[in-house]
Amino acid sequence: MVQVIWLVVAVLALFTAGYFGYSRYLAQFVELDDSRDTPAHKYEDGQEYVPAKKPVLLGHHYSSIAGGAPIVGPITAGVVWGWLPALAWIAIGNPLLGSVHDFVSLSSSLRHEGKSIGYIIGEYVGERGKNMLLWFAFLTIILVVAVFALVVAIVFNAYPEAATASLVYIALAVLFGMYLYQLNLPFLPGTVGFVAAMFAGVYAGIQFPVALFEPAARAPASTFVLFGEMSGSWLPVAGSFGANTAAWIPIILIYGAFASALPVWVLLQPRDYLSSFLLYTGVGGALLAVIVGTLLGSSSQPLVTNLEPFYGFMGRTGTPLFPLLFITIACGTISGFHSLVSSGTTSKQLNKESDARAIGYGGMLGEGLLATVALATVAIVAPDVGGGIGLALPTFAQGGGIILTSFGIPASFGGPFMALVLVSFLLTSTDTAVRLGRYMMEEIVGTPETQAQELATNRWGNAAIQTLPAYVLIASGSWLTLWQLFGGANQLLAALALLTVTVWLANWDDSKQLLSTGAPMALMVAITTLGLLWIAIHDNIYVKFMDPKWMESAGPVAMASAVVQVVLAFVLIYLALSLAKMGYENIQAVRWSTGGRPTPSDD
Repeated sequence: MVQVIWLVVAVLALFTAGYFGYSRYLAQFVELDDSRDTPAHKYEDGQEYVPAKKPVLLGHHYSSIAGGAPIVGPITAGVVWGWLPALAWIAIGNPLLGSVHDFVSLSSSLRHEGKSIGYIIGEYVGERGKNMLLWFAFLTIILVVAVFALVVAIVFNAYPEAATASLVYIALAVLFGMYLYQLNLPFLPGTVGFVAAMFAGVYAGIQFPVALFEPAARAPASTFVLFGEMSGSWLPVAGSFGANTAAWIPIILIYGAFASALPVWVLLQPRDYLSSFLLYTGVGGALLAVIVGTLLGSSSQPLVTNLEPFYGFMGRTGTPLFPLLFITIACGTISGFHSLVSSGTTSKQLNKESDARAIGYGGMLGEGLLATVALATVAIVAPDVGGGIGLALPTFAQGGGIILTSFGIPASFGGPFMALVLVSFLLTSTDTAVRLGRYMMEEIVGTPETQAQELATNRWGNAAIQTLPAYVLIASGSWLTLWQLFGGANQLLAALALLTVTVWLANWDDSKQLLSTGAPMALMVAITTLGLLWIAIHDNIYVKFMDPKWMESAGPVAMASAVVQVVLAFVLIYLALSLAKMGYENIQAVRWSTGGRPTPSDD
């Protein structure tokens, strides 16, 4: 067994070197300049373009990019392959790949009036390339919404305390938005008061936990079950995830749809800012508690790894480490979803260009710290790999509660608090994802000319277009396949974002080096393409459709979900490789041909 503190020390050392060394170089490389007006000031409209104070925007950005993925990915990977491969991928890959990806995505959007990566690639390879990237991003968003809605529901089932606390903090966020933007009351006193009220909401959740149907076995006996007289077995996916989880899923999807349609000042900005204090406390507190608990021996149990460092190439589930480890940890190291946030909402709220370094590069390092905390919790608890996601996810709350006992905090409070930390990340990412999906579709359609186009760009119609397919994907009941499909699509999107900024750099200045973005891009294209092929051919076609027993037992919804997964995987691979070819041809024409700068084409 290894003391968990050494995992934390290794990550902190590499992340510190990355921020004070590499990020400083990158800021100079993209020529950040505070004398230039950011898109938030140029196009301020009170709806989407709203200049935000640095801590407010950092809170929004960090909450939106982190989601539950840097928690779920390391937990899943640690249980399957051991803690060492997961730690290496997070500690080395984050400062060299993920943080670079987030920072340059934000910087490129600043240089293009706050437009998305789809718009940027279209500037250099034409309308067809733009639409292909936007469609890729839109399909990935559907996977994001599906995975996050499922994870929130699973945590609400295991920790009904988090359900109550989440309702409280969403209500507080709406009130805080009115306090700031409608009543124009002082910022600092409001922050103090509402943050205190939010932490009081955690206590309220512990005292008054709420469930829709009978919750998980660990739920407090005092849990108020809204439909306690009913079994809920008739609910879709109840057979796979249980009635309580199945009931929460559509509610969370509906919440994401409604929240995404509101102006950013109503819920998104104030909620993400308030939740950032919860998240900083959870992540920073857990890291500090590991150090304190190890040095003083004050935790309720020794903070050592109870997982093996390495379970072999095929892991404990017969799943190959390469390439699937690298897409299982979908956000702790690198995530394409971040490019959508950076170029979708963050670039429209950036107050000055120099803020991009802390928010872009530093925000991703913060996500890596969250992934490290998640890995520490699963290493301490060491859940049974056969327990599936229903057991693995509550591990974060259970392990986090153990870690927080280093400060004398009872596990009965620390566990629900860490569950709320997880849910806070997920809820912010879910409705941000739906909002970003609308942005993608608006750029694809342009000016609506038909009723179908008007529906696709309407904030309510677009939300339905995203949440309904997401629900079908959830209905597969296969957590690991859905998660790895999401991870593959997400990181392939990261490769395309890196391709976009590489094309931008090549067209911007012939003297700009392309290695910092080009090398990570090539690596991620290779890894994710192989991973998606494995998921489509092995996990679905071979394991499911070529197995007579599965074909006999599977219902129509499960079959439809498997078909969607196969089609989605092949469509994503085709779009990605086509875009990579178009981007390479543009760079080749700009840098190495004698014919001069190419003209964007729609071919």
